[in-house]
Amino acid sequence: MTESGQENGGGKLLSIIIPAYNEERRLPASLAKIDAFLQQQPYGAEVIVVDNGSTDRTVAVASEFAASHHWAQVIQASVRGKGLAVKVGMQAACGDFRFICDADLSMPIEEIAHFLPPHSNGFDVQIATREGQESRRIGEPFHRHLMGRIFNRIIQWTALPGMQDTQCGFKMFNRAAADDLFSVQQMVGIGFDVELLFIARKRGNNIREVPVTWSFDADSRMRLIYDSLYILLEIQQIHRNWQRGFYARPGS
Repeated sequence: MTESGQENGGGKLLSIIIPAYNEERRLPASLAKIDAFLQQQPYGAEVIVVDNGSTDRTVAVASEFAASHHWAQVIQASVRGKGLAVKVGMQAACGDFRFICDADLSMPIEEIAHFLPPHSNGFDVQIATREGQESRRIGEPFHRHLMGRIFNRIIQWTALPGMQDTQCGFKMFNRAAADDLFSVQQMVGIGFDVELLFIARKRGNNIREVPVTWSFDADSRMRLIYDSLYILLEIQQIHRNWQRGFYARPGS
């Protein structure tokens, strides 16, 4: 990675935010891949690992990486919840484009290029999708895919019609959208993805789904049956929050 955007207060094109809960095993390899990728890029970037209440060596592993990479930092969130960890990281970021990145790196980091200019021109929010002919799913058991589609149907019927894959853990926001959406985000749990996209649509943001290659990880933290039921409660709360004006812009 060139140093021109890193020194003397230079701006950064990209911020990569990694929410991490008990990721001491997967995080080192993922950070090494991100490092190798960024070293080849001509733009300034930063990596922010947000610890989400880990009880293993996640903080130590991330801190060791940050100690030898001045463009990386570690933040410890005070309360558990992926939604909170993402919000903390997004609000600490300074990049023109801000990317949520799962610690397992199930999407090859090289595909981040498809979320940056010139591909991103005109879009405020971009979400990775594992659906469609241009997407590839590697190693996913049939029952997991089936349950995931049922989960998506619930979300489409109740909150985000036409959106094929809201729960893939890789999403890009431009600076303006990130500053706006994360300032009103309420959800700290799994409903935060739906909440952000729901608000983005209400705000009139331009959103697109970006086909990606995605590899199944048997260590996935998603509990399909429990989470499918829980998301219904969160979606109800999102609608109530909207009706009560919790997502309104200041002064509106």
